[in-house]
Amino acid sequence: MSPTPCPSSSVRPSAVVNEDIRDLWRRSGGHLSPEDEEEYQRLLVEWAAATKGNPRSAA
Repeated sequence: MSPTPCPSSSVRPSAVVNEDIRDLWRRSGGHLSPEDEEEYQRLLVEWAAATKGNPRSAA
């Protein structure tokens, strides 16, 4: 998990956010706790902002 959210003026690259998402799933063993689910949702929002709604840019 990232220690603090990035300010809205600074968007992390989608590949970095995607790696955080993958790491979260690896650490959770595929079963997200309520805290992990909250982090996952935050990361999804950040990833969507990074890709500007274009999922192909993260591949």
